[in-house]
Amino acid sequence: MKHRIVVLGAGYAGAFAAGNLARRLSPADTVITVVNAAPDFVERMRLHQLAIGQDLAFRKLADVFAGTGVRLRLARVTGVDPERRAVAVTGEDGDGELAYDTLLYALGSSVAHHGIPGVAEYAFDVTGRSSALRLRERLAGLDEGGTVLIVGEGLTGIETATEFAESRPDLSVALAARGELGAWLSPKARRHLRQAFDRLGITVYEHTGIEAVEPTRAIAADGTCILADVTVWSAGFAVHPIAAASGLEVAETGQIVVDRTMRSVSHPDVYAAGDCAYAIGENGRPLPMSCASAGFTNMQATTAIIARLTGSKVPTTGLKYLGNHISLGRRDAIFQMVDGDARSKSWYLGGRTAARLKSGVLKGAGWGIAHPTFGMPKRKRRLATAPDLVGVRVAA
Repeated sequence: MKHRIVVLGAGYAGAFAAGNLARRLSPADTVITVVNAAPDFVERMRLHQLAIGQDLAFRKLADVFAGTGVRLRLARVTGVDPERRAVAVTGEDGDGELAYDTLLYALGSSVAHHGIPGVAEYAFDVTGRSSALRLRERLAGLDEGGTVLIVGEGLTGIETATEFAESRPDLSVALAARGELGAWLSPKARRHLRQAFDRLGITVYEHTGIEAVEPTRAIAADGTCILADVTVWSAGFAVHPIAAASGLEVAETGQIVVDRTMRSVSHPDVYAAGDCAYAIGENGRPLPMSCASAGFTNMQATTAIIARLTGSKVPTTGLKYLGNHISLGRRDAIFQMVDGDARSKSWYLGGRTAARLKSGVLKGAGWGIAHPTFGMPKRKRRLATAPDLVGVRVAA
């Protein structure tokens, strides 16, 4: 009987992982199934562009996995039973269940409301395609002089604010930051960021924590009211509670606690990758929820799965950041190098060159998703019984 590998989620982590597994494991021994709620691959790193009115081409997952041997199940995951090795799903065909021998959990994250009153009811976000399209419709209805407030000074907040200000100069764009804008950047990169905000006319409210959101304004911790026709919430990410409800060991964040190989510390036949994995980087700190982390963790998870199923030594891949890449509209960007402790180095790249580099990164990621088994070896690896296959059923 073939070994059943189920991948939950077809975002950056899940889609790349499924392609890598299909590229390297023999279909004579394995069946790989990807479960995703939406029929398209969503380039999350570009959703702020979609929200402001740019037309993006979405790749059908059926086309992405055509000819790869990967099975696609369009359904929403409603539960995981790691004791029975089963995943509950619901879709157009109704409710169902998928059995697995190895599970790769890569369901990603959504916007974190942090319990702030009014966020769920009145704020918009760019963490999903549907939410970005909802924001797009609202922004399209704003007249000249309309006000937009971005809450959050992280990468998503900065990219959203600069993209909106550049694409819609008729709007008044502001950003609320809990601390100092770009505080983690080197001094030169921080000056570049501030110059970009000044050039684009973005108002910055520093040291301003938002405590409530209302239909036409946001209220800061000190009682200050910031008028906003549209409030965009980009103050962090949160994972779905499915993992915690399943009995898998999770951190306080709800992320699955994994070892160095992205294997669940409580259930050895479960792996996690992307935002839902609580993984410790080489600097001893948890990896942040980001597309870069999706790349690190999916590579480590797939190499570990392949090695254990084929009886090979499990290699370790790097979990070390080189830098942060921040778009500042279409023609400007910052690439900030960091050291082993994720502290900014003095050197940075900015301007059009950095923007072209970021554009290349986005195009490269999109191309990789569209060609999941590119470079497929002529000879794929067969499964073998190995001592490290604890609790995992393999083909004879």
